[in-house]
Amino acid sequence: MTQFARGGGCACKLPPGELEAVLVGLGADSPDLLVGLANGDDAAVVRLDDSTAIVATTDFFTPVVDDPYDWGRIAACNALSDVYAMGGRPLVALNLLAWPRGVIDMVVAAQVLRGGLDVAKEAGCLVAGGHSIDDGEPKYGMAVTGLVNPAQIMSLDAGEPGTPLSLTKPLGIGVLNSRHKATGEVFPQAIDVMTTLNRDAALAAVQRGIRCATDVTGFGLLGHAYKLARASKLTVVINSADVPYVDGAREAAEAGYISGGTRRNLDWVRPNAQLDKVDELDALLLADAQTSGGLLVAGEVPGGVVIGHLQAHTGVAVQVH
Repeated sequence: MTQFARGGGCACKLPPGELEAVLVGLGADSPDLLVGLANGDDAAVVRLDDSTAIVATTDFFTPVVDDPYDWGRIAACNALSDVYAMGGRPLVALNLLAWPRGVIDMVVAAQVLRGGLDVAKEAGCLVAGGHSIDDGEPKYGMAVTGLVNPAQIMSLDAGEPGTPLSLTKPLGIGVLNSRHKATGEVFPQAIDVMTTLNRDAALAAVQRGIRCATDVTGFGLLGHAYKLARASKLTVVINSADVPYVDGAREAAEAGYISGGTRRNLDWVRPNAQLDKVDELDALLLADAQTSGGLLVAGEVPGGVVIGHLQAHTGVAVQVH
């Protein structure tokens, strides 16, 4: 599957700086739009009443693995993650499928869709149709609608100084996916991470009263930490020695399997970060473009690893030690 696409997964995202420039002035304005474009949060949130709001998001990408069923599972898990990152519960999803029908048999597309359906069932989320097009590259994902209590929204701008910063999944997915695409090697440990729902971590965070979080996907840990710091007007401090990685990630990075998306992430964050305490390889791993990564949570959650903390703004958005 990966050979039919130029890139793979969330590494195919448009560069964050370019994307933000395009979106200037395109957001809606309403008192019921509780979360919109302003800070680049993971999903939009619209208030229905004092106790209920809708969470709306969409996510799709090209194959990150060669097994079509696993790709479907990964893409669905990644799309659902945006709802969890806002503190919400996914309710219904619509499939988004682009398929080179004259090149790859539609039987394979059915396997992709089955993978997405199985993950949605695990999440307790209905799948009700969707949309498909004939395209030169295979792409799959979901548009997801969820529910959240407005008082329990987790957003980028709610960080407070002195709060520990936790990561709920290890990094290194991007370099392992790049190695898989180039060599055909299969990394079950990476697939396990990408197909693990962020449901339990999000529920635990909400129950603990945490109100600041995001998920770590295509912009890498550094990119998403930068967005959180900027929105909350704080500095994110990351202790690089405490950051967990998937087995084999460092070896893949040392062998050169680093995507263009990862390098663009680092270029975007570098002017707003203090990175002199780590070498270039470590900086690239921290910027590694993740697919279906974990939550970055301002607080401590069961199963998460504390990798740093938030502090008053020091002149840079991200400090790495």
